[in-house]
Amino acid sequence: MKLTKNKKIALAKIEAGKAYAIEDAAKLVKEITTTKFDASVDMDVRLGVDPKKANQMVRGVVTLPNGTGKQVRVLVLCTPDKEKEAQEAGADYVGLDEYVEKIKGGWTDVDVIITMPTIMAKIGALGRVLGPRGLMPNPKSGTVTMDIAKAVAEVKAGKIDFKVDKFGIIHASIGKVSFSPEAIVGNAKEFVNMINKLKPVSAKGTYVKSIYISSTMSPGIQVDTKSLM
Repeated sequence: MKLTKNKKIALAKIEAGKAYAIEDAAKLVKEITTTKFDASVDMDVRLGVDPKKANQMVRGVVTLPNGTGKQVRVLVLCTPDKEKEAQEAGADYVGLDEYVEKIKGGWTDVDVIITMPTIMAKIGALGRVLGPRGLMPNPKSGTVTMDIAKAVAEVKAGKIDFKVDKFGIIHASIGKVSFSPEAIVGNAKEFVNMINKLKPVSAKGTYVKSIYISSTMSPGIQVDTKSLM
């Protein structure tokens, strides 16, 4: 594979085999990103768990203190009495039957869907469309609730949900390259702190095996796990 000039420059700034303190990694990821757009800052956390075992599944939600930097489009599927609450909280789309029909037709131009427990039966039929896109509301992620206003506000403020994949890795976007190093560090620490809180009792040995940080188009930078604990 032929490396581009910018890729070579970026790799030259990363010391092979070195695990950087999160403060240094946050500065470095900004240095090695050359995209013309505001790239996302992503974090990959490899865990010492077996995702095939139900008692070792790691899944949770966290509100990043400095937000994600993304404009999150929120659809609220609710009864008429909750529509005003959703709109005042900042939801981009609010309704029920008309949006259910749009989704059945393939429309999924949103980032998060929030709904109420009382109408989940109606939304369950949308699983084939929403499931593969990660848009299906879930009580565990706080997107099935009677407190619609709170749920919308949290998502808009930087709440994300995460789940370990079949390889034992959690992937998440924790900000943008335009963020200050301090903001990236703050989000990274909050994210890893939440993962630590969710450590399964049945997990043995080293729980957090490795952590890497990167931007959308940059190489990965290994982070010293101790600097995040």
